[in-house]
Amino acid sequence: MVFMITCILFIGCSKQQILSGNSKESINLQNEEFTNESNRENENKMQMNVKVGDRNFIATLKANEAVDVLVEMLKETGITIKMSDYAGFEKVGALETNLPTNNQQITTQPGDIMLYQGNQIVLFYGSNTWNYTQIGHINNLSGWQEALGNGDVTITLSLEEKVE
Repeated sequence: MVFMITCILFIGCSKQQILSGNSKESINLQNEEFTNESNRENENKMQMNVKVGDRNFIATLKANEAVDVLVEMLKETGITIKMSDYAGFEKVGALETNLPTNNQQITTQPGDIMLYQGNQIVLFYGSNTWNYTQIGHINNLSGWQEALGNGDVTITLSLEEKVE
């Protein structure tokens, strides 16, 4: 029994030495790439104000081409959109322009902000599965569904400072 445990420990140590030999550089490069990617994601995390009536909500934006174009638009001025209720789980409103799309089959959650057909902003207070381009997500859902309410609402999108 002692011999068996010793063999297992020896084999485990041998594998560790093999991995720590030539693979150190590979592991260091992988860690460096992960760190650089994480830094890039944090640098690019923008936030957007979403004003619904007299309530303000903050959304963290996704990193994609549609968001890049939207942010450029928001740098010039806020965007006001009249939104209508659809199917009891979302509000939909048209932009005055098309944004780039990278649609994916997504199951949404309350607070998700999506782009539909390149020119429609969709705010979710329920769940749905469809092809959307992700725009962002509301950080704190307290009062979100109540603010969206029943019927039409007008929202204003504007930029928020970077996340620290």
